[in-house]
Amino acid sequence: METHDTGPIHDLFVIGGGINGCGIARDAAGRGLKVALAEMNDLAWATSSASTKLFHGGLRYLEYFEFRLVREALKEREVLLAAMPHISWPMRFILPYHRDMRFDSETPTSRLLSRFMPWMKGRRPAWLIRLGLFLYDNLGGRKILPGTASVSLKDTPEGAPLKSRFEHAYEYSDCWVQDARLVVLNARDAAARGARIMTRTRVVGATRSDDLWLVETEDAEGQRQTHRARALVNAGGPWVSDVIKGTLRINSSEDIRLVRGSHIVVKKLYDHDKCYFLQGTDGRIIFAIPYEEDFTLIGTTDAEHEDPSQKPVCTPEEADYLRDFAGKYFKKQIRPEDIVWTYSGVRPLYDDGASSATAATREYVLSLDDAGAPLLNVFGGKITTYRKLAEAAMARIAPFLPGMDEDWTAGVALPGGDFPVAGVRTLLKGLRKDYPFLSDFWALRLVRCYGTEVRKVLGDAKTVGDLGRSFGGTVTARELDWAIKNEWVRTAEDFLWRRTKLGLRLTEAEIARIDGYIKAALIPIG
Repeated sequence: METHDTGPIHDLFVIGGGINGCGIARDAAGRGLKVALAEMNDLAWATSSASTKLFHGGLRYLEYFEFRLVREALKEREVLLAAMPHISWPMRFILPYHRDMRFDSETPTSRLLSRFMPWMKGRRPAWLIRLGLFLYDNLGGRKILPGTASVSLKDTPEGAPLKSRFEHAYEYSDCWVQDARLVVLNARDAAARGARIMTRTRVVGATRSDDLWLVETEDAEGQRQTHRARALVNAGGPWVSDVIKGTLRINSSEDIRLVRGSHIVVKKLYDHDKCYFLQGTDGRIIFAIPYEEDFTLIGTTDAEHEDPSQKPVCTPEEADYLRDFAGKYFKKQIRPEDIVWTYSGVRPLYDDGASSATAATREYVLSLDDAGAPLLNVFGGKITTYRKLAEAAMARIAPFLPGMDEDWTAGVALPGGDFPVAGVRTLLKGLRKDYPFLSDFWALRLVRCYGTEVRKVLGDAKTVGDLGRSFGGTVTARELDWAIKNEWVRTAEDFLWRRTKLGLRLTEAEIARIDGYIKAALIPIG
């Protein structure tokens, strides 16, 4: 098979098109570096499209005394919210209180209280929850999001869907984020700043040659290329160890712990727009979150996942666990047939030797191998701290790439996010005025996808017919053409389950027609 050199030397080559890889590529390109990124599948194909979709500090991490991680994540919520108010927005979380709430026995807090207050028998007392929420309100220097409040569940919208035994709750703030769109927008901004983004391109080998990396890639058509780079970043997510030991053939004692998190999506359980933070008698927590207007998202589990090549799925046992967990709180019991979709992702956590998946650290670890041209391996991380991780990665690489610009990403909007956090309603009003044929659902969906770029998608359309062929579920040819040209869409799955979640609303026949349209659009003319 023919292999050829792509020519120019890149300052940085990134392996992996998840949130960490795309965040690093964007940060590096914005500092004036020549950047290339290779992703073996679609952007956000694995972990980064399968999260619980929250920018959050991690309230339960306080019980593990991970104060630095929580503080950094809390501060980042508002930094990120301001940069992407179209794909992220504030949400209020209802934490019902009851006397049977218990600690995970692995937490340092549980061990401490068991030692000095054994009569509590592993329960989470109300005073401790209030202390945790006080810290949550104040550790991160909150400016935009409202603070904690006490809520009555008697004769209130928050209490209406819950069983009558729940009378009191606490309410606090975090943020929602459309995780896969976050990845794509970071990739788009990186590309706009000069980065080369290669999807469906596998790194099949990389070797050091003098002071450079020679990185060999193979694309979907089987074409191989060799790229030269001064530094290499391995942001392979669940495959980070495989890249080190298999692709790069480097011995390393560092490893990851693969933890599967599964979710179920059910028909809408309640009518208000707040989320529920539910605590179990087994010490675990789950969320119930309003999802895509007509559904409720419930998750997540924590289960060991041994093999990254084995695609994670929500097992029947995990689905039953989530149904039963939610059923202890909600009046409406969730039947198996109420589940409209499930998804599962593998979190590649740094292996810190914790005894359980739940207790494993969510801290990211950046490991530098400078035995020649530098290699930076990225272990773990949370979606909330991806931007800080990228800054930290660039700080580690900076000594090898002198002259790069300073940190710059804080406060800089992602594509379509250049409007105020409270400006969605104004954006919607202007959109409905200029495109009166849009329904309320359609207009909101487009704003939540594209923000201020929505007019680039719709162009000069005066009627629905001007948008070309309609595929159902508000999908039109014009939007598909935009996604193909600007967002690396190559299949219906890319568009319907990662760029959007419209797969929840379409029939198999409609999905097949979209797939056929996309594949036909990609056939070279002439």
